[in-house]
Amino acid sequence: MAATDDGGSVSPITQLLAPEEVHSTGHLEVEINLSDDIDEQLLPIFIEESDEMLPLIGEDIRALSQGDDPEPIFKRLKRTLHTVKGSARMSGAMRMGEAAHMMESRLLESAAGDPTLLARLENDYDVLLNLFAELSKPAAAEAEQAVSVEKTAMPKLLAAAETDNKTVIRVKSELIDQLVNQAGEVAISRTRIESEMIALKASLTDLTENVARLRGQLRELEIQAESQMQAREKEVQDMHREFDPLEFDRFSRLQEVTRFMAESVNDVATVQQQLLKNLDESSAALLAQSRMTKELQQSLMRVRMVPFSSVSERLYRLTRQAGKEVGKKVNLELKGGRVEIDRGVLDKMISPFEHMLRNAIDHGLENSDDRQAKGKPEFGEIQIEVRQEGNELVLLLKDDGRGLDVARIRQKGLDKGLIRADQTVSDADICQLIFEPGFSTASSVTQLSGRGIGMDVVKNEVSNLGGKIDVATVAGQGTTFTIHLPLTLAVAQVLLVKAGERLIAIPSVMVEQVQELKQEALAALYANQYQEWMGQRYRFAYLPRLLGDASAVPEQKRYSTVVLLRSGAERIALHLDELVKNQEVVVKPIGPQLARIPGVVGATVLGTGEIVLIMNPLALLAQSSQIVMSVQQQSDSQQPVVQPTMPEQLATAPVVMVVDDSLTVRKITGRLLAREGFQVVTAKDGVDALQQLHDVKPAVMLVDIEMPRMDGFELTRNVRVAEDTKHIPIIMITSRTADKHKKYAFDLGVNAYLGKPYQEDELLGMIRKFIAEAAFS
Repeated sequence: MAATDDGGSVSPITQLLAPEEVHSTGHLEVEINLSDDIDEQLLPIFIEESDEMLPLIGEDIRALSQGDDPEPIFKRLKRTLHTVKGSARMSGAMRMGEAAHMMESRLLESAAGDPTLLARLENDYDVLLNLFAELSKPAAAEAEQAVSVEKTAMPKLLAAAETDNKTVIRVKSELIDQLVNQAGEVAISRTRIESEMIALKASLTDLTENVARLRGQLRELEIQAESQMQAREKEVQDMHREFDPLEFDRFSRLQEVTRFMAESVNDVATVQQQLLKNLDESSAALLAQSRMTKELQQSLMRVRMVPFSSVSERLYRLTRQAGKEVGKKVNLELKGGRVEIDRGVLDKMISPFEHMLRNAIDHGLENSDDRQAKGKPEFGEIQIEVRQEGNELVLLLKDDGRGLDVARIRQKGLDKGLIRADQTVSDADICQLIFEPGFSTASSVTQLSGRGIGMDVVKNEVSNLGGKIDVATVAGQGTTFTIHLPLTLAVAQVLLVKAGERLIAIPSVMVEQVQELKQEALAALYANQYQEWMGQRYRFAYLPRLLGDASAVPEQKRYSTVVLLRSGAERIALHLDELVKNQEVVVKPIGPQLARIPGVVGATVLGTGEIVLIMNPLALLAQSSQIVMSVQQQSDSQQPVVQPTMPEQLATAPVVMVVDDSLTVRKITGRLLAREGFQVVTAKDGVDALQQLHDVKPAVMLVDIEMPRMDGFELTRNVRVAEDTKHIPIIMITSRTADKHKKYAFDLGVNAYLGKPYQEDELLGMIRKFIAEAAFS
């Protein structure tokens, strides 16, 4: 039976057909007068996808004919047809896309219980299958041609045909993620090998120095043995006159041993040279492996990438729906749709981005009458631009509407206590208030009302991805939101820093400036609690305080590191204990327990096997500010509450310098002092100590006597004559305990004299005594 509309009218699909292109579908002939614009690269992907999607349509039609519940079947059919329609149009199969669209429209317009619907759906499905068969025929023909070439052409043509005959496969995203993770594990293992190689090279360098020193000592021993032999030569000749000098064995056992030792030293040197050669070759092989791993990782990353245009239809549809809902005419322009973005980033950002788009339509754009009254076009323009800048993805959402109401936002900020009436705040900073939780200037609450509703969620999502969001507005001309995001979530550029003894990773995209401050400038920064840079004010914090470590104190250095961070409107000047390095790391997923902790955005594993958290210090600062605000609200006193996460003044642990040529003594003494809460600086001799005194002024110095280059007596003399170091207490620790050495040391200005081995309690008591005396003086 022919599938016709009521009254014998032809199906909507039939109306699209032209006489020159006829497809028989049993009792009905249909024609489509559209032309295809096939994309040769996307067509094979669409054919493979349709091989899976079209049978699903047939299964749903058959289930419908069997009397199953039509409501869920209609939902599945609409979803499948919508997918086929979008994929067909993207690949240029316009006729098949239109056929799927008309079939989808039939479902949307069908009346409940229509007895002819099933027959018409079956007819439309046949049309889809016939059109799909036409699209598949060229691919089959190319395959047959390739087989023909394989049988008849020369080997060169055969190779070319095989090269052109590419196969596209579909892989589960979970498998790709697993492969990316495994590639990251390979990179981590390689980093561990590299660190071991560096340690091995350092050991070989030490071995080289020791071999050279041993060679020199052996040469000196040989000279001494030769001198003794020459001195005894006459005596031996008198005792053995019956031997000819050439027959006499002139070499003693000592000389034989020295020559054996010389041979052994040469053998050790040969092994050492061979090890150095092997190390160089291993380093070269490791470098090549590093390049291959990098290429593999980047290739796998490209598999994860999808063009931003894959969500363009979704954004266009949302624009149409939102415009109809609020009665506004809107045009959406998308630029940079071909820019690729990590699927994970896109999935997490699409909902917040849609929220911003709805807000722009509802609250940003005026209605048509207001726009024409202001001399603007009747249609409001919204522009979405996507571009790649380095390792970042930049998303711009721009409208030509009325712009943000800065005065109203300022008043709302005053009402909520976010700003003070006497506080001077720029318009740019006022606009950032829309990202505060629960902030809205909407006069009425609807589903779309008020730019600012939920914008704190947008900001949090962007921050959790390691990105930042900015807003700029011009009254009467529109508003622009700029979002900076990492290209991928699988790897990230981070700044490795130390907070006390803890290693922390900070996303590099947040870093604006790294400063090296002298002690005086750092103390002023602690007193002011903010840093000025490029016309912007950065709130100040000491990183261990943000992490909840109330006992940590910064080390005393000639230059201390302060990093300026920014994410959206939030800015912070962060004092670090140590800036380690910038490094690309593989981001590991964190469990639900850590995910609930503010500031933790991920984790990574270093080459040493150490697990390092990737932190957002701005989120930690926001959390501490909320705690302080809560304390202030609960306090009856009008006095300001001191922020508990901020140190009021710069307090550093006392520095003790250990000067000794023995590595063992330096390590043992350094561990003892560190365990007692002192900062420890070590020097291997007097020259090294004087060089370090330019950077660090210790509270106490522990000095040995016998050292190369400059002994303890000479070091003491130099310390006492310098104006900036003459006040430093010196405790001399030595194995020379004779009275003359002790008297000479006290004459030079030594404050205390201890013999080795020293009593730990006695040493610590002296150090604390001298530090206390300096504090009261």
